[in-house]
Amino acid sequence: MSRSRLARLTEAPTEGVQERPSESTPVSFRLGTGLDIYAGALLPAMLAAQQELILVTCFWHKSQTLAALNRTLLELTRRRRLNPARRRLRIRICLSSTGPLQMLSHAWRRGSYTYPPSAWSSKLGLPSPDALAMADIDLVVKSLFSLPFSVMHPKYVIVDRSRAFIPSCNVSSEAWLEGCVEITGPAIGRLLDFYGRIWDAGLPPERIDTGAEPPLAAAPDASSATGNFHRVSSAVTLVTLDYPTPVPTVVLPSPHHRNPRIRPFPWQSSAPPPATPLNVASLEILRLATRSIYVQTPNLTCSAVLNALLDALRRGVDVRIVTNPNLMVLQQLLTAWTTTSRCLKWLIRRYQAIRQTAVTASRGKLHISHFKRLDGTRVGRRPDDDVESAIGEEPVQSHVKFTVVDNAFTLLGSGNMDRASWYTSQELGILFQSADFASRATAAMEGVLEGRLEVRYDSDAA
Repeated sequence: MSRSRLARLTEAPTEGVQERPSESTPVSFRLGTGLDIYAGALLPAMLAAQQELILVTCFWHKSQTLAALNRTLLELTRRRRLNPARRRLRIRICLSSTGPLQMLSHAWRRGSYTYPPSAWSSKLGLPSPDALAMADIDLVVKSLFSLPFSVMHPKYVIVDRSRAFIPSCNVSSEAWLEGCVEITGPAIGRLLDFYGRIWDAGLPPERIDTGAEPPLAAAPDASSATGNFHRVSSAVTLVTLDYPTPVPTVVLPSPHHRNPRIRPFPWQSSAPPPATPLNVASLEILRLATRSIYVQTPNLTCSAVLNALLDALRRGVDVRIVTNPNLMVLQQLLTAWTTTSRCLKWLIRRYQAIRQTAVTASRGKLHISHFKRLDGTRVGRRPDDDVESAIGEEPVQSHVKFTVVDNAFTLLGSGNMDRASWYTSQELGILFQSADFASRATAAMEGVLEGRLEVRYDSDAA
């Protein structure tokens, strides 16, 4: 697909700011649990920060990830105290939820809430204000949430405005399969604009000159590398990338909505999803698909997505879905009045009806798999376990948001293909147009999924 086709994805009417195509240089694509991604990529990058560090996440819970983050910030303060030539480091941490009580108490406040320094250690598990002040670190921590279901769900890290990471994981203890892409280049400016609109209207506009490129995060031992894949364990994979020219990229925000637009009665048709940049672009790449669609999502309860997949199957496009059989079922019922299991049954029934009326050549193939933990692996991590013992742990659910269309478009970010992400939560997606990136990321995903899938439906075998 041409660059002009990517531009047309962002020309449809959307709510809020119209996002324009940009470009970026993908540096790496990483898979593993949330702790693996923090330990292997995000924390080393934070340790290299010289003037500015922005960390945006949704959930903030006591966990090995939080313990590792605290330890990293303490090490950062130690290194800075030893450097007499240091410049002031501005750190901004933005989150949406530390728990149900915090979200309920948040509902009556206008805008974001800024945590006082006295709460940094006691409530958030961060270093003390004195330790940070001694290292010339200016820390601000904010939270933002809107009832009934509108969490600020994006996750991203920006270091010195020169490196950005878009992971799918939170600062929490779940041992789930997660993904993360690192980028450099102009698209970081779009990410900063999004951050400024939501969290920091007074964000200084000046460029940051660190005097030298910050060091890249250390890769695993080269002895474990195969090609450009560095395997730490069977569920932890790093794809290192080296692009001579930037890749067409669109940063796709999705503003939150307080009205969930639920229509609970069976005779009511589903309300159309809000026309956010992420929603519009997601539907458009599904509509433009001519050969194949791969969707990996924690849950699948959005009727607009289900209908788009069914339309693609009618056009002869092959559709492959990887999801979970029973992840966050209560949340699905509260936000969608249905479950992934029910929606998959609906999709299969409708697809089988198509098979009975269409000639074989005019319909696509449908393959649905459920994620499962690798047989024979230990599970049961506790929040107070030490960090080292939890690194490389077996994921028990898939939390990756990963869509590939025609081996040309790759969509990553925080947005699930469920009703909560499409109708109420604030989300962030990043869309790449690159056959090479799509192929490498897909190969990495297939390697991790080997032995971790259970077939739910296969049209070839039906």
